Amino acid sequence: MPRRQQPTARQSRLGLELRKLREAAGLKAREAAERLGADSVQMSQIESGISGVSEGRVRRLAAHYSCTDDELVASLVAMATDRTSGWWEEYRGSLPTPFLDLAELEHHATFLQEVALLYVPGLLQTEDYARAVFSYRVPELFEEELELRVRHRMHRKVIFERTAPPPYEAVIHEAALRIRVSDRAASRAQLARLLEFSEADHITVRVIPLDLDGFAGATSAMVYAGGAVPKLDTVVRDTPHGTAFIDSEAQLVASRTLFRRVKAMSLDPERSRDFIHRLAKEL
Repeated sequence: MPRRQQPTARQSRLGLELRKLREAAGLKAREAAERLGADSVQMSQIESGISGVSEGRVRRLAAHYSCTDDELVASLVAMATDRTSGWWEEYRGSLPTPFLDLAELEHHATFLQEVALLYVPGLLQTEDYARAVFSYRVPELFEEELELRVRHRMHRKVIFERTAPPPYEAVIHEAALRIRVSDRAASRAQLARLLEFSEADHITVRVIPLDLDGFAGATSAMVYAGGAVPKLDTVVRDTPHGTAFIDSEAQLVASRTLFRRVKAMSLDPERSRDFIHRLAKEL
């Protein structure tokens, strides 16, 4: 298969999972390559996501690695043979790669869970709210790039318009609801949009009030995306150096636990809607 100049996060993840299977089998890359009828360079390119890999090769590798997890193998085959050219491709070369990788991740997610502490989650933002957030960036964005980012963020909502959208659950701290990233009118509109989203069957919105003892989860902000199997789940976190896609098993387990703890501190969906209603009236 042809080499890629820049593999997507999903393509890199496929290569990483194949490497994990090889290492669990105790094989060196050279040994695995020999069994595949390839060389160590080709194996390195497959495991880094630079080169694609066929269904046959994925299954042969899994057999050589004595992998008996049929669901995992089938999921890796699906990733290897996926030829989806999603809507996000129109932004390639115009926006940073993590924007595209996030949209692709959401497209393939079986469920999404999010913890938001300072901003309303991107998937639930209004256009005015998103524009205000991006406008605050330093150095300041050119108008064209600003509008591209806003348009991309709005486009991400298409996952909610599918016949069978992925279940989405957001836990939002009151601070994120009270911070006015723009003016009062934009804040009221944003709260109203949240209430609209919260009425959808596949969307759950929960609020953590400021007046709450025992919440020390100030570093809990994250997006947890469910994969075809739990081993292929992904956590997305914003860091001072950019967006990080986390996939190690230990970190996934820790993130699941963290989400459960944060969720346990939140109000139930009905009380959360009442809470948002009251905030909107205050504005």
